[in-house]
Amino acid sequence: RGKGRMRKDRTSIAKAFIAKAVYNFETTDILIEYLHGCKNLRRLCGWEYSWNVPSRATFSLAFAEFSDGNLTQTVHAAMVKRHCGDKLAGHISRDSTAIEVREKPTKKKPPIKHPKRKPGRPKKGEIVLPQPPKRLDLQPTRTLAENLLDLPSECNVGAKKNSKGYKESWIGYKLHVDCIDGDIPVSTILTSASLHDSQAAIPLSQMSQERLTNLYDLMDSAYDAPQIHRFSEGLGHKPIIDNNPRRGVKKHMDPPTHKRFCQRSSVERVNAYLKDNHGGRNVRVKGSAKVMTHLMFGIIVITATQLFRLLA
Repeated sequence: RGKGRMRKDRTSIAKAFIAKAVYNFETTDILIEYLHGCKNLRRLCGWEYSWNVPSRATFSLAFAEFSDGNLTQTVHAAMVKRHCGDKLAGHISRDSTAIEVREKPTKKKPPIKHPKRKPGRPKKGEIVLPQPPKRLDLQPTRTLAENLLDLPSECNVGAKKNSKGYKESWIGYKLHVDCIDGDIPVSTILTSASLHDSQAAIPLSQMSQERLTNLYDLMDSAYDAPQIHRFSEGLGHKPIIDNNPRRGVKKHMDPPTHKRFCQRSSVERVNAYLKDNHGGRNVRVKGSAKVMTHLMFGIIVITATQLFRLLA
């Protein structure tokens, strides 16, 4: 480092942000005020006296550094590999949840218009251009890093039907989560709110495959695509995906398969834990990198809590 005042310990600040997710504090100002008054938490973070607690500006600067360096994603991946990597997981449950933010949505880019031709057989000598490949067709041939770069991550408007069948919309992002039995989240991806759930299924599978081994992939009807079925089977997994009625008459599962499919509720509980208890509804930062860091502090807390309950 150069000249100037000594840099504040980033480890202590990271522990403080973990405490913020544990107690579900809405703002960093509330966290700092609590650290000044609670000596036990302050000492757990690494500060002996109240005047050792950094200012709000230092917390903000450290948070930006954590976001740029993907600190929370790295810590979470290490936790999963250390405690679950050498064990066989029965099920991976996959789903997404809406993340609302106080951010102006980006304008939607106009779609690329391809020249249209008249229906029917092409004329003699006419060259028919092939249709561009879809994202789901390209993802199995790409690496995880390439697939993540291809997914949009800017803030925009998303819409979907809730559990009662009513359409609801929000401004922000969408968090895609993989979790295993015991309500332990193992992989997460943050995308734009408008991205369809199926577009993140294969990258999530690649990410989870690097961290552990599982037998079954459980997904709802939004993931009912032949490309996802084939990719899951290619990894040696058994995909159990609810049939999408838009593809014809709905096919119902047999009783044993349906009983196993009910294990998918674990990912819904993880999403509820994050939103209700660990900061999922209190996103005050802007930008996909900072939003992901904020959410991942909550995911780390959930992972540690569920691992403790499992090993206790």
